[in-house]
Amino acid sequence: MASSIRDFVRGGGGSPGGFPWKGLLVAGAVLLALAVLMPSTVTYISPGHIGIVIHRAGGGVDNVPLGPGFHTRNPLFTQIVEYPTFMQTLVLTRANTEGSPNNDEINVNSTEGQPLSLDVSMSFELEAAKVPALYQTFRTDISTIQHTYVKQAIRQALQEVVGEEAIADVIGPKKAEATNRARALMEKRLAPFGLVVRQFTINELRAPQTVIEAINTKNVMQQQSLTAQNELQKNTFQAQGDSIKAAGRAKAIMAEATAQAKANELLARSITPTLVQYEMAKRWDGKMPMVSGGGMPMIQLPKP
Repeated sequence: MASSIRDFVRGGGGSPGGFPWKGLLVAGAVLLALAVLMPSTVTYISPGHIGIVIHRAGGGVDNVPLGPGFHTRNPLFTQIVEYPTFMQTLVLTRANTEGSPNNDEINVNSTEGQPLSLDVSMSFELEAAKVPALYQTFRTDISTIQHTYVKQAIRQALQEVVGEEAIADVIGPKKAEATNRARALMEKRLAPFGLVVRQFTINELRAPQTVIEAINTKNVMQQQSLTAQNELQKNTFQAQGDSIKAAGRAKAIMAEATAQAKANELLARSITPTLVQYEMAKRWDGKMPMVSGGGMPMIQLPKP
């Protein structure tokens, strides 16, 4: 009996065919090994990401990245690093409630040497075909690249632009122009690494309080000067209008006087002694005037 049990355990099973215990153990070991190795031999790349294949032996990187989905690999000789290709936004600000918990504001100087602090944001995407070269260059994740190289590129572009302008212009009328010029510089410098700038915004500018007060005083004086200029121009136009009106009235009076004088001259020329006697005769009613004394008045009639 004991001999039969030993034979069964050894795989004989008490019969010539026996039970395949050894084969079952081998199959179980294989399945166990596959279960352990499967997660490392199959990699899943999430949508909106690509995979960078890194060769452990030589440290090289495949030029063609892996797209989203499942991919097999040799866990002993390769490593896969995921990089996001969807749009991301880098926020560089003094506040610790957005962006990073650190003070990431950009500090530059104007053409007068005045300090200026800026809060900015940049939205960008990674060009998938260039991501392997990006990793080959920096050998780190995209978040670290953003807060090192990209941040420095933004600061350099802003310094080149703001450094050519007066601080009052950057804060005021030339803010949009400075933003566009800085974005153009960043696009040119980041494009070779596959970083495509989609949007760049200067959210806030901070200058020293003394500079702000000086700018406000200058603006008030300019406004007052403009008001005085407008008032002077208004008075000048009014004076010109009054002068034109006076000249018109004088001309009208002169014309009227000239006409009256001419009329008087013509009238004077037309009045003669004969005409006067004729008019008197026309108006005589044939009655002799009543006079005192015995003399008879003499009426001289016009000569024929």
